[in-house]
Amino acid sequence: MKALVLPLLVIAMALAPHAQAEIKDMKPNGFTLENTQWVPVDAQTAYASLVKDVGQWWPADHSWWGDASKLSISDKAGGCFCEINGAQQAWHMTVTFVDPGKLLRMTGGLGPLQGMGLDGALEWRFVEENNGTRITLWYRAGGYTPDDLGKFAPVVDKVQGQQLGGLAEHLRKRAGAR
Repeated sequence: MKALVLPLLVIAMALAPHAQAEIKDMKPNGFTLENTQWVPVDAQTAYASLVKDVGQWWPADHSWWGDASKLSISDKAGGCFCEINGAQQAWHMTVTFVDPGKLLRMTGGLGPLQGMGLDGALEWRFVEENNGTRITLWYRAGGYTPDDLGKFAPVVDKVQGQQLGGLAEHLRKRAGAR
């Protein structure tokens, strides 16, 4: 089963839309990714949509039970980025730092990284820029695994590009509706 995880992830993510991205580093024990997009809304609006509208912009095919409406983010220290589908439940990440409109930091392993016992720090950064907001999704993951984690970096980068792209698209539609 473990031998199938990386190939399946590569195939599944090969077609995912991609934001402006950079693999900052990748080593056998971890990697750092950074995806960024500009949106035509202020930082507070972007932050509020990240937290309150996660079920509307998160790609459903990147949820455990195929329904993004089951996702929620509690933006307080110790809060949960969770997915609740009745008795089926997943604690994706723990909120560890909140500065509304500027930074939301969460820790944990996303998706299959969680099941591999890996950990990471994920930051959603918001900076006002050119009458809008630059959103940066930054993720550093690592830990022990017999596999080379650097090989996972391009796959996870594509997935995170899709996640950030979903938020950016949601915010662009909101801005156009005004």
